[in-house]
Amino acid sequence: MHNVEIRKEIVDRVLARRRRYHLFDRLDPKKTALVVVDMQSAFVEPGSPAEVPASRGIVGAINGLAAGLRRLGGTVIWVTHANIHTNGGSDWSMFFENFVAADVRQRTIESLAPTAPGQKVWRDMRVDPGDVHVVKNRYSALIPGSSNLERVLRGLGIENLLVAGTKTNVCCEATGRDAMMMDFRVVMVSDCLAALSDDEHRASLETFIQQFGDVMTSEEVVAVLSARPNRADAGE
Repeated sequence: MHNVEIRKEIVDRVLARRRRYHLFDRLDPKKTALVVVDMQSAFVEPGSPAEVPASRGIVGAINGLAAGLRRLGGTVIWVTHANIHTNGGSDWSMFFENFVAADVRQRTIESLAPTAPGQKVWRDMRVDPGDVHVVKNRYSALIPGSSNLERVLRGLGIENLLVAGTKTNVCCEATGRDAMMMDFRVVMVSDCLAALSDDEHRASLETFIQQFGDVMTSEEVVAVLSARPNRADAGE
């Protein structure tokens, strides 16, 4: 887990711009989904070609938040990444041919194949039979053609997204950014996210809270989900 905080100058900038730090005082749990991104063997397993070592340190926090949200009537969605093979390559040639070194390219492609062991949700994650599973093929699960996540969210009446998983600054941030631009309320759950370094993790959260959504710890999220509605929210 990353032991970092958003810097004071960023906090001050947010307060000056909108006169409040956190965007959301309450989130209806029944309209909320915890979207857990890429917590699969390809990224969490020690020695895997796309390993994010810090991802193993957020397992407990994600499991705890998922359990709490389920108890409150919310939805947990596991988003995993897969790319199909095409003529010995992949359906995402731009990424694999330019961002992955030749000596590990084939191993990485194989680990992200739809039927590969790397597709399995990491063994220490506590998955409930009622949870939803979605497969994406790009960084963002919400970019057109990447997955059916938007359809799933709209069908369930979800308005609020809690983003967890790995990497903070890549697939998690990309999905969270697109979600905000599609009018979802988005919270990046800071202790449920992992990047390759503290600096990358913090930079992502600092960008997100200024322009795209909220940043909270899992404890803060549970408090917001558990807050009683005021009279206006309840229609009184």
